[in-house]
Amino acid sequence: MNTSINTTALAYIGDAVYELEIRRRMINTGRPNVDVLHKEAVNYVSSNGQAKAIKQMLKGFLTEEEIRLVKRARNHKITSKPKNAEIINYKLATGFEALIGSLYLSEDTERLNECVNKAIEIIGGQNE
Repeated sequence: MNTSINTTALAYIGDAVYELEIRRRMINTGRPNVDVLHKEAVNYVSSNGQAKAIKQMLKGFLTEEEIRLVKRARNHKITSKPKNAEIINYKLATGFEALIGSLYLSEDTERLNECVNKAIEIIGGQNE
């Protein structure tokens, strides 16, 4: 797990990795309407959805090292006000994104997939 990089940078890359994976899965549903796909994807990539996922994942799914990273990222001082989110959900989502970013940069594909799958299951599930 890559914990030496600043948690903000980990969240930055994690946001992109997670959103791309959600979009890939949406495309794989075979539904052609991009507007519908986008509306469905928002449930998974919103700070509220990510906060819901990480709250549950903190209860026995994550390793101690992963928990420390999520908490470190969650507690990092934010410099901008979130646009469409409560501050606590925004901070939790940042922790989730930092976890995804760390797993991606560490090339731990198996654990990355486990975490993404668990988040999708918690947020509401979807067909692959």
